[in-house]
Amino acid sequence: MWQKLLSLDTDLFLWLNSHHSPFWDSVMCFVSGKPEWIPLYLILIAFIIYRYRVQSIWIFLAVIILITLSDSVAARVIKESVQRLRPTHNPAIESLVHIVNDYRGGSYGFVSNHASNTFALAVFLSLLFRNRYFSIGILIWAAVVSYSRIYLGVHYPGDIIGGALLGVGWAYGVYWCLQRFLQWRKTEDQMQPAEDGDVNE
Repeated sequence: MWQKLLSLDTDLFLWLNSHHSPFWDSVMCFVSGKPEWIPLYLILIAFIIYRYRVQSIWIFLAVIILITLSDSVAARVIKESVQRLRPTHNPAIESLVHIVNDYRGGSYGFVSNHASNTFALAVFLSLLFRNRYFSIGILIWAAVVSYSRIYLGVHYPGDIIGGALLGVGWAYGVYWCLQRFLQWRKTEDQMQPAEDGDVNE
């Protein structure tokens, strides 16, 4: 059964990876990059500060914890435990893989850090903002970034699905912890005795 799933995963990868062109090579290289998305991150940071004011510090701390957990578990725990070779390092199919700019990635590919990190951030912000249109947009962004890894030949679809599920799980967990923490702080603030001049006459 497991071998059947791996075979289907490989076949789907080869089919998806075979659809390429010079134009889309450039687009997917851009999409898959990290510095290219800094303007988006700066906009999100500015919006969070504007909307949440004092609470934004705790939100940023939660995001740092979220991405650290998502990235480190994917790279240092799952990849090293599973040790599934990337398509670009798999002797059985590497000659069939479309590679862009000779980029091959590290040896192991399950799970995808790009998928884990982008879906973790997208789902966390969707839970935070509770805006339908933003949620659709940010989830599409995470999906396109994740797909770019298949296009570039460095991940199977299964790597992407596994990474996405990992990121979603961390997003819900960290968001739940953040809500409990903010509720605790609110309760603590309400229990603090009023200082002189703070009580309405």
